[in-house]
Order: sequence, then C-alpha cells, then structure tokens
Amino acid sequence: MTPNTQSATAPKRLPLGSFGRMLAFLARGYDRHLQRLDLSELTDDQLHDIGLSRRDVTREVAKPFWR
Repeated sequence: MTPNTQSATAPKRLPLGSFGRMLAFLARGYDRHLQRLDLSELTDDQLHDIGLSRRDVTREVAKPFWR
C-alpha cells in the first residue's frame, strides 16, 4: 500500500480557458449588480450610518455591471 501524496489544499487558481474567464467575469458582474440593488434598498438613515447619500446610491446603481 502506498501513501497518499496528493496535497490537501486546493490550487490557488484554476486554469481557465477564455470561456471560463468570461463566465467568471459575468459572475462577478452579476454579484456586483445584486450588491448595488441591496444598497438601493437601504433607508436614508442606514445610508447615513455608512456615510452615503441617496444621490451616491442612485449614481452607483445606474452603473453598468462591468464597472
């Protein structure tokens, strides 16, 4: 019987082709979009607590997902 010599840690970065990189880009953009929608649902008092105004949030939500 031979000992298991494989590492228990995952590789730092998976080798992705151009299709995988595009999917990762779209996933990050969608996540960013959802975060902006969550931000838009905060009340004015909550925004004030984190140092943002409603105008700041309106500008942020209007951005395209890739920015």
